[in-house]
Amino acid sequence: MIQDAIDAFGDMVSPPFRRVLGKSIALTLAILVLVGVGVDRLAVAYVASSNSWLATAISVLIGLGLVIGLVWLAAPTTSLVAGFFLDEIAGLVERKVDPYGPPGRAAPILDALIASLRFAALSAVIAIAALFLLFLPGFGFLIWIAANAYVLGGEYFELAAMRFHPAPEARYLRQRFAASVYFAGLIVAGFVSIPILNLATPLFATALMARLHKRLTKS
Repeated sequence: MIQDAIDAFGDMVSPPFRRVLGKSIALTLAILVLVGVGVDRLAVAYVASSNSWLATAISVLIGLGLVIGLVWLAAPTTSLVAGFFLDEIAGLVERKVDPYGPPGRAAPILDALIASLRFAALSAVIAIAALFLLFLPGFGFLIWIAANAYVLGGEYFELAAMRFHPAPEARYLRQRFAASVYFAGLIVAGFVSIPILNLATPLFATALMARLHKRLTKS
């Protein structure tokens, strides 16, 4: 398990992964910039004051709100964008781990879109939960890590498994190897808790779970 994580992290700095990561982050930043500019223009258009001091205060508050909002949106947006590259990442890992084994099947466009939306929704929910758990000193962070491990670990493992098995069988494999999937999920949860680095979470988690699935099932 630890070796899978080390190898997955090593994958992140390889040229093919760097290209995918670059595309993913570039698209994420482009979307966030467009959203930020759009919201800022909209706010300026609807919020006006003849009092210069009040206008300045409102502008500062809008700016702070935008910064906080964009930071919160970073993880869901990354998950949404990266969802379109996860099959590419999984395929690279599978060929590296088992070059002579049967190749996995890439998800159809519609399935990839649904998966991207699901991952984005999960990231948004987890981000909201993190805000509330901040009010539970001592236990909040541990609960957040445990929940992340279960949700993200299971989702990414099923994604890796569905490249070789039907969805019901992928869910069965998740249950069959529940302990291993959960411990791998703890590694993903640790990864996602690190600012900036967490932008690469979808690609790291996919690489890790692709390796884990291969090792557990010998597919």
